[in-house]
Amino acid sequence: MKVFVTGVGGQLGHDVMNELAARGYEGIGSDLAPVYSGIADGSPVTVMPYVQLDLTDEAAVAAQIEAIRPDAVVHCAAWTAVDAAEDPAVAEKVMTVNGRAPGYLAQACARAGAKILYLSTDYVFDGQGTRPWQPDETGYAPLNHYGATKLAGEQAIAAATDRFFIVRIAWVFGKNGKNFIRTMLQLSETRDTLRVVCDQIGTPTYTLDLSRLLVDMLETEKYGYYHATNEGGYISWYEFACEIFRQAGRKMTVIPVTTAEYGLSRAARPFNSRLDKSKLTENGFLPLPDWRDALARYLKELEA
Repeated sequence: MKVFVTGVGGQLGHDVMNELAARGYEGIGSDLAPVYSGIADGSPVTVMPYVQLDLTDEAAVAAQIEAIRPDAVVHCAAWTAVDAAEDPAVAEKVMTVNGRAPGYLAQACARAGAKILYLSTDYVFDGQGTRPWQPDETGYAPLNHYGATKLAGEQAIAAATDRFFIVRIAWVFGKNGKNFIRTMLQLSETRDTLRVVCDQIGTPTYTLDLSRLLVDMLETEKYGYYHATNEGGYISWYEFACEIFRQAGRKMTVIPVTTAEYGLSRAARPFNSRLDKSKLTENGFLPLPDWRDALARYLKELEA
């Protein structure tokens, strides 16, 4: 199987390429940078084939997919700066990157006979209530521009092909990039007290575990919408922070505060990021491990 992976300079794309290599599949990475720009950790992704590609250039996308003729595309690339996306000066650019470019890829995949897997987000929902969001429910109402653009990307893909996997994830962390865990550890080096919100609820997603699931999906024709985070129940960012410091052996006073007490960010954040993942097992996919176990393995990876 030949797989074209976008966004390999980021957390998930990095791990997807390595997972493909581990299974003996042909992975071709891409990103906006002229050469691979991720961490130089010596893993397969650092030496696997790489092409520079501007995903907002529809003609370039079409030409590249036609030239490579992949069996599948994993679309990890995205504008992920949620607060910055609220700036009117970049609003159209964010919509092009997140909302239109996925459609360009999906159209090219349809012409090439390739399947496409698109990474989306819990931000497509309105973040209200306490009921876990179902993969196939409708009536989306994103709270911010980032969420609206990711929803547009979902819709563009579904309109272009029926051979798609749309996988919504949340609270992502991985070795190749910035994330909540790294931020907490960095802050603990200069502070002994932190305020962390306790009224936003969800579950973390470790890219190393997720990459395994995504390649599992590519090996099937079980298309559709899925939710994928690590197992272990729903928690708050406050509870996540406490467990990070406990496992890392760092003494830190963590004070739980509401979103209102913490101070509103430029982009509204969802209170309810609970994603129902039961469709994974219903379709024969192995769920991701407990998030506490994932955190322990990730902390060891950071030490390596």
